Amino acid sequence: MPRSVNHVASRARRKKILKLTRGYFGCRKNVWTVAKNTWEKGLTYAYRDRKDNKGNFRSLWIQRINAAAREDGLSYSKLMGLIHKSGIEINRKVLADLALNNPAAFKAIVAKVKNA
Repeated sequence: MPRSVNHVASRARRKKILKLTRGYFGCRKNVWTVAKNTWEKGLTYAYRDRKDNKGNFRSLWIQRINAAAREDGLSYSKLMGLIHKSGIEINRKVLADLALNNPAAFKAIVAKVKNA
């Protein structure tokens, strides 16, 4: 008796991945083994870069806070030290947003921290 192969399912599996690799260069889009390897490696890059993205945003927030703090005569590290010492619970994301979009509120925080 000949071997039975579920060709419908295996072909559907391949087509699904080949559809995901559409737009890649050369045989990365239409040769099954190359496309599968490229797609899998792309998933690992995506996972890694989602983690890197968090660090990139934190770095951006720190630069924005530092630039705004230096206008008020403080460095970033001194400002953050004073904020923690005064007990103000505010994260870098919100602080950077205030520095960029609402400088008056940022200056009020800096003034309160300086007096404390």
